[in-house]
Amino acid sequence: MPGSISPLHLAIFLAVALVWGLNFAVAKIGLTHLPPLLFMALRFALVAIVLIPFVKPPKGRWRQVMAIAFTLGLLHFALMFNGLKDLDAATAAIAIQLQVPFAALLAAVFFKDKLGWRRALGMAIAFVGVALIAGEPRLDGQYLSLFMVIAAACTWSVANVQIKFLEGVDGFALNAWMAVFATPMLLAASLVFEDNQIETVGQIPWPATFAVLYQSIMVVVFGYGCWYWLLRRYSFNQAMPFTLLVPVIGVFAGVFFLGEALTPYLIAGGCLTVVGVAIIVLRRPKTASPGAERQ
Repeated sequence: MPGSISPLHLAIFLAVALVWGLNFAVAKIGLTHLPPLLFMALRFALVAIVLIPFVKPPKGRWRQVMAIAFTLGLLHFALMFNGLKDLDAATAAIAIQLQVPFAALLAAVFFKDKLGWRRALGMAIAFVGVALIAGEPRLDGQYLSLFMVIAAACTWSVANVQIKFLEGVDGFALNAWMAVFATPMLLAASLVFEDNQIETVGQIPWPATFAVLYQSIMVVVFGYGCWYWLLRRYSFNQAMPFTLLVPVIGVFAGVFFLGEALTPYLIAGGCLTVVGVAIIVLRRPKTASPGAERQ
């Protein structure tokens, strides 16, 4: 395992972090034109179309993959994007980072992974950071949306446990087959909870088309393709610190591209959350590893 990261690979790591960070603003743009569940259904459908020809079937693991598709593909993304619809992208980019302390907590429960005082401190700091942002007056009336994003973070951590019990299916194949199963689940949910799907798709504007393409091609195909390729060359300890750039980029993408306010509460809460997550990631990088889609 190389001791240092080459300039080319460093650039790829940074490009992946940039793509994932910008995704919060791009998703927010897409949600102004598409209802959340339909948006996700289109996104997963395109992921499935692109990836399935290049991956092997998860023989003997169909039920596990389908369960992950339900937890991560349906529940996580339904909560995340319904919350993001009425919440600013910067706040969502920070709040979703609670998936890391949630994952650390579940790892201690299911895998007897001792927390230790440092990671426990990191968890506490991360939650205090989000609580500080939640106490900001500008979020008055958006607490349900914030709760949904936090619930999405918790759901991701549950899916993370499911993924760690899954054997014999690599991350890229998991993303592909999860997309196959998640697409009809999301379409069914959209038919129940949303309206005018056919009219919406038939009149989809170019910003929404761009958002769907970005989410599927850039976030999954490029982002995760590069990520798994790099993980074959570098350790988790070398790779995971780059994920700490994602919420930072997400905040500034919301500020610069969507005109969101960069308030003292957001800065202070965001710094605390990232510091808390950093403590967990640097102590146990595999705990927060994005084996499948993080966001």
